[in-house]
Amino acid sequence: MTGDQLVTKDSPLSVDDAVARLSELVTERGMTLFGVVDHSGAAHAVGLDLRDTKVVIFGNPKGGTPVMQAVPQAALDLPLKVLVWDDAGQTKLTYTAPAALAARYGVPDGVAAPLAAIDALTDAVIANN
Repeated sequence: MTGDQLVTKDSPLSVDDAVARLSELVTERGMTLFGVVDHSGAAHAVGLDLRDTKVVIFGNPKGGTPVMQAVPQAALDLPLKVLVWDDAGQTKLTYTAPAALAARYGVPDGVAAPLAAIDALTDAVIANN
């Protein structure tokens, strides 16, 4: 993916705290938290080294279902995901830009609009001090 297809934001929180805050906000806003993939924990469990790296998977059927009804292949990228990772001591949140996701599958603008909720959600995480 090119730089304009991904959004990366710096967080003042640790990776674990950012994951916890993101998970909390997902449920507070009525979305479904499908899970957290702890890539670094899995790597460490088999003796490999990986910077703190976790993926939070979440969605809202009211927003995602119309996208998948319009373009079934969009289910490959849904539910939404935010990568929370450590970059030399700086926690970062990275996700696919909603416009890039919609363009990848040719999702009509009106149907794709709810995908943009990920921007406000991640803004709320990084605003948390």
